[in-house]
Amino acid sequence: MFIDVANIHIRAGSGGNGAISFHREKYVPAGGPDGGDGGRGGDIVFEVDDNLSTLLDFRYRRKYGAENGADGRGNNMTGRSGKPLVIKVPRGTLIREAASGLLLRDMSDGERFTAAQGGRGGFGNARFATSRRQAPRFAKNGMRGEEADVVLELKLLADVGLIGFPNVGKSTLLSIVSAARPKIANYHFTTLVPQLGVVQVDEGVSYVMADIPGLIEGASEGLGLGHEFLRHVERCRLLVHMVDVSGSEGRSPVEDFNIINHELGAFSPRLAALPQIVVGNKIDLLQNHDFENDLRRRADSLGYPFLEMSGATTQGLPELLQAIWQQLRELPPVQTYEAETTLTRRREQEKVTTVTVEEGVYVVEGEWLYNLLGSVNFSDHESLQYLHRVLSANGIYELLRQEGIQQGDTVSIYDIEFDYVD
Repeated sequence: MFIDVANIHIRAGSGGNGAISFHREKYVPAGGPDGGDGGRGGDIVFEVDDNLSTLLDFRYRRKYGAENGADGRGNNMTGRSGKPLVIKVPRGTLIREAASGLLLRDMSDGERFTAAQGGRGGFGNARFATSRRQAPRFAKNGMRGEEADVVLELKLLADVGLIGFPNVGKSTLLSIVSAARPKIANYHFTTLVPQLGVVQVDEGVSYVMADIPGLIEGASEGLGLGHEFLRHVERCRLLVHMVDVSGSEGRSPVEDFNIINHELGAFSPRLAALPQIVVGNKIDLLQNHDFENDLRRRADSLGYPFLEMSGATTQGLPELLQAIWQQLRELPPVQTYEAETTLTRRREQEKVTTVTVEEGVYVVEGEWLYNLLGSVNFSDHESLQYLHRVLSANGIYELLRQEGIQQGDTVSIYDIEFDYVD
């Protein structure tokens, strides 16, 4: 089964918590704090696997989580870092953030991509020891790992895309010029999934050709199979537009040609702008030469080269392969897409604090406050001082004053409430 779009949820591991510990050893009085740091959470990493050609695996598993970091321990022992989770995808997969649709990475170059970073481990109490604070009784909790819903979208990497109505000879051409073995039969929609083949030009010189199935009128709006596979044409450097000039299907070749080009433009303006070679196929069945001449004039009017061939007899095939190679030599490489955002950048942008007044209580909210509150020991005076310093440094008290808070009013930060003192 060919699956080229998948929605999954990824979650990097959370960092381990820092330890609160004091050195205990016979004959060593006041050994001091020795709580170690928590380990870092595991990352979510995507990796290209050229043995994969579909996103089928992601149909049955939708949630992917990396290992959390281990908590710190006494004797200044740092917790073990969580193992990263490596997710393998086919080459050419686009990874998008589901919420915004922005591109995180184009997996075409073969390099690993860290999509979600594991949370940093929390500091143990040994980190907070100073000459004035010799016995800190608090530590920091680990940070949560990044997580998001992402969309995986496979766009095949091919130099040449074969386009045209069903049953015009695309699969036959691919089977002749490459080792690909697509299904070939005398009925529509024989090919149900895109097929790739490598065309050998010379020793060490080759290019990839893709048979894009199922294009009919209305494909850009969801008719036929073409709407599912038009995305695979977008990366192509050159289109070979095959048209049945024999009229064996009872249609006009020029009308077929115009319809397919209209569908390309309706799906994406970039597709309509791709260079084309127009191929009049099935000339061995040709009886009305007006069909061929009309198509030739139409191609010439658009500046497209026109060649004729017969898939059954291979007449005109060498000339077609030579014309394809000549154009490819002058065209830029297969398109890759630049990243538009990262989960880290989004998370930094969302570090927002809001203050609302509900029934006289000033409610402070912000995702980053979860980690802050988790690191505070509310029974320890020094830990409370640390909390108030962080709130002040991040402008929380200023926001409260802007909302009109008065001495003695109640402040609520999630499950914690305290009276405001100016």
